[in-house]
Amino acid sequence: MAQSLNKVIDLQTTGTSYLSISGKVGKFLVGDQALEFYPDVNVEQYIQIPWSSIQQIGANVTGRKISRHFEVFTDQGKFLFASKDSGAILKIAREKLGNDKVVKLPTLIQTISQKFKNLFAKK
Repeated sequence: MAQSLNKVIDLQTTGTSYLSISGKVGKFLVGDQALEFYPDVNVEQYIQIPWSSIQQIGANVTGRKISRHFEVFTDQGKFLFASKDSGAILKIAREKLGNDKVVKLPTLIQTISQKFKNLFAKK
């Protein structure tokens, strides 16, 4: 039986976890103790990430629009999620973690242009 780490839930929304090759659709529970994801197919394959173990969390931002996809960096590795409410999740994460741990990730175009600049840079 899956047991939540949170005592108070700040936000409950739907989303996708990209931990395996194919994404798993499920529910996010964002609360006072952790960021949790419970898949709809099998609740026992849950992901619980305590706020204390998160090193960084970020999403792509273009203008004033926040991407659906966001990444959570922990000491255990990197987790990729998607949700229509990613902005709300990041806003709660900013309250729990602080401004320095919530970052803007580079977009695909920015990453490709940086690779070209490094490729043609003088050594």
